[in-house]
Amino acid sequence: MSDPILTIKDVADYLKVNERTIYRLAASGELPGFKVGNSWRFKQSELEQYIAAQHNRAGVCELTKSPSSKSEDN
Repeated sequence: MSDPILTIKDVADYLKVNERTIYRLAASGELPGFKVGNSWRFKQSELEQYIAAQHNRAGVCELTKSPSSKSEDN
């Protein structure tokens, strides 16, 4: 089974962000990708892993919030 290869535009559409955001994340190494000549390409499976990791990271941040901030709402 082949892993689809996506372009910057494909990834921007998929993540619903601007193409410049994808360039910035890829260039910084935060978003998993590789260059073919001067063009960025991304494996769909690696993007899905990235999304899952971001989702998990957000969940951990919610869990580590101080309990005192939650008790103030009561």
